[in-house]
Amino acid sequence: MSATETHPDRLDNQAQDTPEDLGFELPAAGKTSKVGIIVVLAVLAGGAFAFRFLRNQSAHAESITPHAEAIAKVDVVKPNTLTSASALALPGITKALEETKIYPRTTGYVRKWFVDIGDKVKEGQLLAEIDTPDLDAQLAQARAQLASAKAAVKQAQAQSTYTKQNTARYQNLADQKLVSGSQLEQTQAQASTDEATVVANQANVTAAEANVRRLSDLQNFSKVTAPFAGTITSRTIDRGALLTDTGTTPMFTLVAVDPIRVFIDVPQTVAPSIQYGTPATVTVREFPGRNFVGTITRSAGALDPDLHTMSTEVDVPNPDNALLPGMYVQAALTLPVPHKVIEIPATALYSDAQGIRVSIVDAQNKVKFVPITIERDTGATLWVATGLTGDEKLIKVAVASFVEGDPVEINKAPAGSASGSAGDKK
Repeated sequence: MSATETHPDRLDNQAQDTPEDLGFELPAAGKTSKVGIIVVLAVLAGGAFAFRFLRNQSAHAESITPHAEAIAKVDVVKPNTLTSASALALPGITKALEETKIYPRTTGYVRKWFVDIGDKVKEGQLLAEIDTPDLDAQLAQARAQLASAKAAVKQAQAQSTYTKQNTARYQNLADQKLVSGSQLEQTQAQASTDEATVVANQANVTAAEANVRRLSDLQNFSKVTAPFAGTITSRTIDRGALLTDTGTTPMFTLVAVDPIRVFIDVPQTVAPSIQYGTPATVTVREFPGRNFVGTITRSAGALDPDLHTMSTEVDVPNPDNALLPGMYVQAALTLPVPHKVIEIPATALYSDAQGIRVSIVDAQNKVKFVPITIERDTGATLWVATGLTGDEKLIKVAVASFVEGDPVEINKAPAGSASGSAGDKK
């Protein structure tokens, strides 16, 4: 083998040790790769820092100035001030103007009855007749005793007249000393006795006359009449029934319903304003569209200790007997409020652990809570005694998420007054 020839294994080793000739020189491998990596990492770290900084700045700006879309919009109302009069609708019940149960005043048997339930009767009208055989016999006996007593009086008067004359004669004889003094005294005593007998017999006559009148009156009660004009609502007798004057079983029930009385319970808040003659309109479910106009005629003058209401009577004309005793009705009346109260919608009320309160919008359009005192709950509205003046911008619907100082925006469309369509009641 010549010196110029090369072994194949040696050629392979040389290829591994000598790089391929590219026509230019490559940079040093170790230094160049480390610098590139450091530059890329620096760029990425700077971008991340800038992103976080901008995001924090944006969040900080939003915390300082809320976006307009985050402010809640609310409806506000102006509370009503009730100072002059207030309309009330109170439940009531009708009662008869007069009602009585007619009992027999004498003992006997029913001969005949003339009226039944539903009949209209006049004052003094005959309702029934009673046979009184026992009473008739007692009356006849009493009249005979009266006649006997009168006869006894006449007899006693005659005897008294005789003894008086006899006494006068004995007095003359005694003055002439023709009779003894004892005979004169005996005659005078007899005259006094006969005079007392006359007085006693006259008293017997008076007693007998009183007994006759009593039995005559009882006999007159055999004709049962109506004590006043009205309607018969019950009859419990039949012909031949035995009646007694013990007052255990009534014969008839009579009621007068024109006018008819309506009783209502007026709450304490307006009880001092009750005035006689105040008009009231009564409505009944059974007569839709019809109003019965009456007036307040009397009141109890004191509050019920449990309900704190005052019973008040309204008299309503009832010529056609349309209103029946025992009906449930509604009585609408207007009464002056004795002191200033503020009326608000019931939807504005907060009642929680912080007490009874409402929310208003102040001059800076922020939520402000005001504690109140409720005087009366009418259902749709509340009467507030303290806490409000009536000039506030009251948030109509209570929002549970509101806190003191929350910014709000008032809707441009007005929500109306505190009582809705009823308008202001000033």
